[in-house]
Amino acid sequence: MSPVLFNLLLQSIWETVIMTLAAGVISFVAGLPLALVLIATDRGGIAENLVVNRAFGWVINGFRSVPFIILLVALIPLTRLIVGTSLGTAAAIVPLAIAAAPYYARVAEVSLREVDPGLIEAARAMGGNRWTIVREVLVPEALPGIVAGFTVTLVTLVGASAMAGAIGAGGLGDLAIRYGYQRFETGVMIAVVAVLIVLVSGIQWLGDRLVARLDHRG
Repeated sequence: MSPVLFNLLLQSIWETVIMTLAAGVISFVAGLPLALVLIATDRGGIAENLVVNRAFGWVINGFRSVPFIILLVALIPLTRLIVGTSLGTAAAIVPLAIAAAPYYARVAEVSLREVDPGLIEAARAMGGNRWTIVREVLVPEALPGIVAGFTVTLVTLVGASAMAGAIGAGGLGDLAIRYGYQRFETGVMIAVVAVLIVLVSGIQWLGDRLVARLDHRG
């Protein structure tokens, strides 16, 4: 691989990391509250409201049902409105975050549903309000699953960021398409695949270690 291509590879790795982390943080900040709303407003929840629950559920399912490549194109006007362009790393963060937030919301919801209802009832019996139950019971008890779900979301975002390269988002996907595919640079394609494997494995390893530290059961 030539020095020029090697420098492009390093730049693409950095762009992919930025896209993944930025979209990941946004998906966590937006997705976890969505999951808590779904749990709290469900039947028998601490703030039961089936109308709100179904409305949020339909919106989340609607975004999750759209293939990412289609969502990427459909959100171009919104992306231009927010960042002023539909190309580049910053522009890719918008559709990545919008796609990842509902995905993570459903993943986090599964973990929150596994919290022992007896703990919630005990908190209620001791006079805990809704916010106290969320802060002291739901989130702490589900934290290992919440972190594990966030790890899966980050791994998914790595793949999605590579797909975003198809429309000029930069990153490893863009490098693989422009050089590995269009210019038949086999070495570039192999390098991109290798880096993606290492990146995903690293994220998963860190996530697993953190979950192991947080999970004190058994």
